Amino acid sequence: MKAQLTGLIAAVVTPMHADGSLNLELVPDLVNYLLSSGISGIFVCGSTGEGLSLTGKERRIVAESFIKAANNRLPVIVQVGHNSIRESMELSAHAEEAGADAIASTPPSYFKPERLEILVQSMYKIAGSAPSLPFYYYHIPSLTGVRFDMADFLKAAAGAVPNLAGIKFSEPTLHEFQSCLDWRDGEFDMLWGCDGMLLGALAVGARGAIGSTFNVLASLYLQMIDSFSRQDLESARRYQSISVEFVRILSLYASPLASLKAVMKLIGLDCGDVRLPLQPFPLSATGNLSKALMSAGLMEWLGSA
Repeated sequence: MKAQLTGLIAAVVTPMHADGSLNLELVPDLVNYLLSSGISGIFVCGSTGEGLSLTGKERRIVAESFIKAANNRLPVIVQVGHNSIRESMELSAHAEEAGADAIASTPPSYFKPERLEILVQSMYKIAGSAPSLPFYYYHIPSLTGVRFDMADFLKAAAGAVPNLAGIKFSEPTLHEFQSCLDWRDGEFDMLWGCDGMLLGALAVGARGAIGSTFNVLASLYLQMIDSFSRQDLESARRYQSISVEFVRILSLYASPLASLKAVMKLIGLDCGDVRLPLQPFPLSATGNLSKALMSAGLMEWLGSA
């Protein structure tokens, strides 16, 4: 399938109550906020959405909630990866039935595919369960431990997975990303997934990106993209530096995801905390987090959506 996703696609958090249960009532407000910030799409139940920490039933409900809230105003990509290929297949079929615009999948990561052809075979099963939807392979070896050259994957999967649309590329290997972008004159939709290196991805030809920090800093990234398009590289580098500092701050007091949810609470979107095995954001660090954000000049961007 032809490339179709461009711009900033937010890897959305899954809103939760204090006890860790789903807070689906917040989903419409979250989607409206993201729309107003200039987001071009939403990526549901990925790493940022704690998809692998949700039950299969919860994942279906979350996907349905975001699809309903989006109401065809922006594309919804549902992440269906699971250690069980059969469960991934069922999640794919559900996403198609629920009205998703595309699906994506991580590989199984407990019993890992040992050879590239096994990975392709696995993705064929998952993608084929939603044959009408574009399918994106979700490449994030830092979490899955599954490492194959993605240019080789495209060459092997192009003829084997009929609805393959591209790759969500969450690995800081720009040379490999560029090889995928250039293959067959850019036939496949390559979505960059490392927020702190977006400018580098733009430089090699990225047209779209999926990121967690887009939840709160979309205006900053849009300014960076605009500066790059006008060849104002000095401004573009300055905006990227602010992003890099934000990513650094997110790792100071807790896991980046717990900190991201804490930041969202600071700007009026209380999406709760994270689930085990991730650790909750320490309340005692909230003041330090706010000071760090203010010191870095980030509050003006966080409040501009």
